[in-house]
Amino acid sequence: MLNKDSHFIKDIFAKEIKEEATRVGYGKGLLEAGEKNKNIVALCADLTESTSTHLFAKKFPHRFVQVGITEQSMASVASGMAAMGKVPFFSSYAMFSPGRNWEQIRTTICYNDVNAKIIGSHSGVSVGPDGATHQALEDIAITRVIPNMTVIVPSDSEAARKATIKAAEHNGPVYIRLAREKTPLITTEKTPFEIGKAYPVWVTEKPDVTIFSCGDILFNVLRVAKTLTEKNKKVTVVNVPTIKPLDTKTIIEHAKNSQKIVTVEEHQRSGGLGSAISEVLSESCPKQILRLGVDDSFGESGTPTELFKHHGIDYDGILASVEKYIK
Repeated sequence: MLNKDSHFIKDIFAKEIKEEATRVGYGKGLLEAGEKNKNIVALCADLTESTSTHLFAKKFPHRFVQVGITEQSMASVASGMAAMGKVPFFSSYAMFSPGRNWEQIRTTICYNDVNAKIIGSHSGVSVGPDGATHQALEDIAITRVIPNMTVIVPSDSEAARKATIKAAEHNGPVYIRLAREKTPLITTEKTPFEIGKAYPVWVTEKPDVTIFSCGDILFNVLRVAKTLTEKNKKVTVVNVPTIKPLDTKTIIEHAKNSQKIVTVEEHQRSGGLGSAISEVLSESCPKQILRLGVDDSFGESGTPTELFKHHGIDYDGILASVEKYIK
């Protein structure tokens, strides 16, 4: 059942739930953080409204820089600002930042361990019709391997707002992964969020399977948990919004108590959440793991619904894979 300490909305499985894109939560969080800290500045690569940076730009025009379509320069400028005591948040589509400017992020930001925040919007296959060139499916992998980097994948817009505020308070490079499409708003103001913490959100004793997930695909995972519970299967779901640093204590604790492990993410199966958890468990609690995500392929054009189904990470696909795995 739902963990009461998660403080999710009351009618989480209702037919109609308010929806909002995680990028909108970022815009709200950036504005809130900027009102508290005058050293926070924002940069954008000609996608101010698409990344919801326009809220900050309108309120603080003298603390906003429109760099144009120059993601590599944007990272370098942000690095320089951070070196001078500012707290820069710079945003673009994730395919271009951290995709196109990865080397600048690695060398000018992370190598120098400066206090810059990378915001990658429009990640995953939910970008839809924009197709493979704009669908970042590798961004968790390429950011989590860089020393000094923190990687956050919020589960909904409210979580993204909190993640942005926490990133502003955190000293060091941070990558926050956001999505384009509206998704169910399932958390509340009371839902806990701390960098480096994982949260059991659906709990049972001695589960047949524990599912680890991150990002707004968590809602589909919770629906699957409800269905499996109704079929007399014992399920635990752990939300892992921080991919790095990983909450190894919580992950190992729940893995030890579970017969089988599943990871679900809107990312390549390699290099993302599934790989991060596999690395931890292989050293401390060896278990067979089923990793659900995009299986070594590029995205393609289609509606988000079509693409989630194609890659087997919609509700039906996750349910079928987990049921087959735990038979």
